[in-house]
Amino acid sequence: MSSIPSPSANSISIGPLSLNAYGLMIALGVIAAIWVLGRQLAAKGLGDAEDASSIGMWGVAAGIIGARLYHVATDFDRFSDDLGAIPKIWEGGLGIPGGLLAGVTVGIWQGRRRGIAPAQLLTCAAPAIPLAQAIGRFGNYFNQELYGRPTDLPWALEIDAAHLEPGYAIGTTFHPTFLYESLWSLGLCLLLLWIDRRFRPAPGQLMVMYVIGYGIGRFWVEGLRIDTADHLGGLRWNQWVALAAVVGGVIVLAIMRARQDSPVPIPVDGPDPDGDEVAATGEPGDRQDRGEHQGDHGDDRDAPVEKDERDVGEDHSVPSEVEAADQVEAADEANAADEVEVTDEVDAADEVRRTEGDLDLSEEGLAAWYRADAAGGDARGTEPDERETTARPEAEGDTR
Repeated sequence: MSSIPSPSANSISIGPLSLNAYGLMIALGVIAAIWVLGRQLAAKGLGDAEDASSIGMWGVAAGIIGARLYHVATDFDRFSDDLGAIPKIWEGGLGIPGGLLAGVTVGIWQGRRRGIAPAQLLTCAAPAIPLAQAIGRFGNYFNQELYGRPTDLPWALEIDAAHLEPGYAIGTTFHPTFLYESLWSLGLCLLLLWIDRRFRPAPGQLMVMYVIGYGIGRFWVEGLRIDTADHLGGLRWNQWVALAAVVGGVIVLAIMRARQDSPVPIPVDGPDPDGDEVAATGEPGDRQDRGEHQGDHGDDRDAPVEKDERDVGEDHSVPSEVEAADQVEAADEANAADEVEVTDEVDAADEVRRTEGDLDLSEEGLAAWYRADAAGGDARGTEPDERETTARPEAEGDTR
């Protein structure tokens, strides 16, 4: 492949219906993103496909408006003489930073209405957003816009004469920046899904990772573009935005992980010199009430810490000689009672063994025993009152 050919048209015809390719790519990206969001919500037990559709539709609508306003604000020279062109989004011109800000804000609002915590929702949406971008970027290909510097690489992009930037000859090929950013976004989506399943980052951290990853990719892709843009300090405006996103994301992620790794104090009894509770380590400053650090225990934070009942009113005085003598006497009586109980058990065991030894356990002996029992005596000629202390033999088959 010597180059990527330019598209013959920027619309797709299906019978009598003509679809703008740019809008179609955005729509396909939205559908894919909502599908991923729904699967993420279901996997975490936070919602279902209906929740994802509602959040996605609201977020996408706000995102498109925000993206268009961002593009108009950062490239107002193109619209200053024709304000009627501002709503014509099908002609291209969406700024992703503005779309993210508006779309995420409205998506969080809709998620809260459905009982989904913002941090959890952001975690689920993190891999869905770059997937939408990966598909939506092909709209730039059909519009033949936002391409990069000239190149003769095998995957260089052809641009027809009607869409060439001023100063370039017909037949010049360019870097396909739409393809670079699309592949980068797709890789970022897969990476975030892998991180979420492999490491289970805390809620919200995955979205920060997305911001960092997208900012890195956008910085170098933006540097390849040759379309008109405002510059500051030798960099395009969107490069500064991408750089701010990377730096800010790294700082936020570091703070989030530091809070996650900080030890949680263990509550125990006992005040420290400052009147605070001392943790099990014995170090002052750790609070008895864990809600003082986490803010999740409501009214329990103001509840006084009760002392152990054993410490209240405990008498640590030395017992008198009379009390000590009483304690010794009570202990001797307890030991004597134990000895009597043991002796009774031993005597009972001896009696059982003695009576069992006198019995004839043969068939004739057992038959004689039962006849004697019915007659009021026993096989050995014992009197009826003596049988009360004689052990009755077990049924045949006893393993004793």
